Amino acid sequence: MVTEGHFSEVFNYKKSKDIFGAYLTAEKKALVVVNADVTVAYDLSKLEYQIDDVNRILHIISIPKEEIKISPDFEYYDIQADYFNPFEAEDYNRIKETMNASLLKRLEASSIKTNSLGWTLQYNETLINGIEEFQRIEL
Repeated sequence: MVTEGHFSEVFNYKKSKDIFGAYLTAEKKALVVVNADVTVAYDLSKLEYQIDDVNRILHIISIPKEEIKISPDFEYYDIQADYFNPFEAEDYNRIKETMNASLLKRLEASSIKTNSLGWTLQYNETLINGIEEFQRIEL
């Protein structure tokens, strides 16, 4: 079972470096736009359940932990760097780590994870949307 979502975020990166003590500062900065596709998946083959044949009850014991995949697309704008403080791989890695952590935090605060558990019950081609409908069914 998979639920998908999309997040966008704008990040302003700045880092300065003191040169010759505090007499001269070299700055670098960039505006980064991140568009990320996010999927939350559950491997239902790992679902643990028990069947009570006598009472015709299906007991769900545990639902497997979700698998989260974030696929970000980074676009860098207005990159400004100084000769004494150039952009390096470490800067791009720091930006990616910061943005992935921010996206994960936004995912946790969103309803994507909980919506993926919003299952629908169907019995004999009839969708059951609530306990009242379930109680009216003739088994």
